[in-house]
Amino acid sequence: MKVSIIGGGGLVGSCAGFALQAGGIVKEIALVDVNKDLCEGQALDLIHGASIMAPQKITAGGTEQVTDSDVIVITAGLRRKPDESRLDLINRNVSLFKGILTDVKSHGLKKDAIVFVVSNPVDILTYLAMNELSLPASQVIGLGTVLDTTRLRSMLALRLDVPATQVNVTIFGEHGDSMVPIWSNAQIANLPLDKYPGVTPSLIAEVEKKTRGSGAEVIKKKGGAGFAVGVSIADVVHSIALDDDRILPVSSLQNGAYGIQDVCLSVPTVVGRSGVKSHIEVELWSKEKTALVKSGNVLRDTLAKVLNG
Repeated sequence: MKVSIIGGGGLVGSCAGFALQAGGIVKEIALVDVNKDLCEGQALDLIHGASIMAPQKITAGGTEQVTDSDVIVITAGLRRKPDESRLDLINRNVSLFKGILTDVKSHGLKKDAIVFVVSNPVDILTYLAMNELSLPASQVIGLGTVLDTTRLRSMLALRLDVPATQVNVTIFGEHGDSMVPIWSNAQIANLPLDKYPGVTPSLIAEVEKKTRGSGAEVIKKKGGAGFAVGVSIADVVHSIALDDDRILPVSSLQNGAYGIQDVCLSVPTVVGRSGVKSHIEVELWSKEKTALVKSGNVLRDTLAKVLNG
């Protein structure tokens, strides 16, 4: 499988490239960036470690790379400021993103190509990509709340001093301010979270607050997320490459789950080689479902401004 990363010279794109190289699953990684020297430098750095990693082809070039790519990851875009919401990025990033889509479309895509949007605001841009590209909606996905979910799990694990791999809690909705942590189904090592020793409502509220501010915190302290978003991207790409039907909170066009339609956001989604295979509804607390519908409305209102503007 060939994976092209548009924005591969930047922090997010290069970390995704390294995570894919470390995973050793995809056959070819192509980095694409307007900054040619930076892109070639990142590719060269990956190539230097190839002998102790995986037998993959690693290249750097322009958007012509997408023509024979199986997955096109779009990470290019302007970074969020520490005090700026992801939705505040909309006016600054939409025109840039549309230009990328036009360029991608001009080169032509494989019939079964998957377009994987990471650029923020990811739910809005995933919908735009679906509108602009001549691909079925199932073949256009966004990173959605995959990163938020691993942040929440990791923050909860840190607070309870348990292995992060044994924490199971997921975030639905927008990758942004209206995200909805689903505490009703949360578990630690397959045990109900609310029964686990040391778990209190105040601890849950503390972890949720920490997670909601994690993006802004890492931007403030190191300039932007890299490692965690890189492995999150690789996790989704590997699910596509292996066609393993994993259930992930990626962003995709909703067609009725929880009564939400015609907007891209995250709900449990079966992901495989064809992209989105199906959405799964699980029972939620009433307040969680209300918050999820509200999240969809927030995104729909923003979409209306973008599409009519």
